[in-house]
Amino acid sequence: MLILRRARKRAVPTQNALPDALVRRFADDVDRLIGTNATGRIGVAVSGGPDSLALLLLANAAFAGWVEAATVDHRLRVGSAAEASFVADICAARGIAHAILTLDSLPDGNVPAAARVARFAALATWADARAIDWIMTGHHADDQRETMIMRLNRGAGVAGLAGVRAKRGRIVRPLLHWRHKELAMIVVNAGIVAIDDPTNHDDSYDRARLRKKLDDADWLDPQAMSLSADALSEADGALEWSVDRLEAAHVRQEGGVIFAHGSEAIPAELVRRLVLRCLRRIDPACKPRGLALGRLIATLEGGGTATLGNVIARGGDDWHFIPAPPRRPTGSQ
Repeated sequence: MLILRRARKRAVPTQNALPDALVRRFADDVDRLIGTNATGRIGVAVSGGPDSLALLLLANAAFAGWVEAATVDHRLRVGSAAEASFVADICAARGIAHAILTLDSLPDGNVPAAARVARFAALATWADARAIDWIMTGHHADDQRETMIMRLNRGAGVAGLAGVRAKRGRIVRPLLHWRHKELAMIVVNAGIVAIDDPTNHDDSYDRARLRKKLDDADWLDPQAMSLSADALSEADGALEWSVDRLEAAHVRQEGGVIFAHGSEAIPAELVRRLVLRCLRRIDPACKPRGLALGRLIATLEGGGTATLGNVIARGGDDWHFIPAPPRRPTGSQ
């Protein structure tokens, strides 16, 4: 394995080289996420927009020779192939290996969500094939502010309000304390005209509408909100640490899943997380909304029985969770 180290000098000095202070700041942010002696190579997801291009430029300046890039072509609009080729040309000019990952058609329904799942799956396959250990994405402080406000408006708890995670597995987001406007300026100063994704201005998307509202709301400090998201993420991790131990002591497999919940007073938030784990032991795809989960727990506390998704849950001294019987096809007798 290779040892990831900061570049002592840029591989290809250019007239528009990034200021050393920016490169040091970026390298410090990466160090905090994956450590100064982390093993492996860096993969950068680059769409061609200003944020991901700035990420590419910063990563190549800080870790020259250790960086590869990939562009995912979702084929959702005319010109996407040309945009991927645009990124390929930028990488070629800097000696950065680049791959274009073309996706098959996406399922109907929530297209942004389906595209996100498909995008990360494609990036994971690419990283495996290239022996890349870290995949960086260009999410920044303004993205974090938008995410936190959207989730707050939906009644999210600690986990949801932690927002975009700085690190999840091998996905790392070192720009969460950088503003969009400073990233865009990095790209401008490099002499690159970034791609403007039209969906960023499409009012049919919740995030695009919110972004317009936040353009004049600098009193909602994105960098301060990113610090709050960091604190909430740490709190969520501490709660999960506690739940791990409670699960080992109170949850067992026996004719389904049994949660022996009555042997000690467990705080409500921890009960909620334990019930969610019980549900997912039966149905790993179970993702109930907070209100639905709350109604289920109230039913169990009252000794009742309820079905949530593909799971039947029954209250009592112990709470039992079993698979729900398959639904009969519509129109069957």
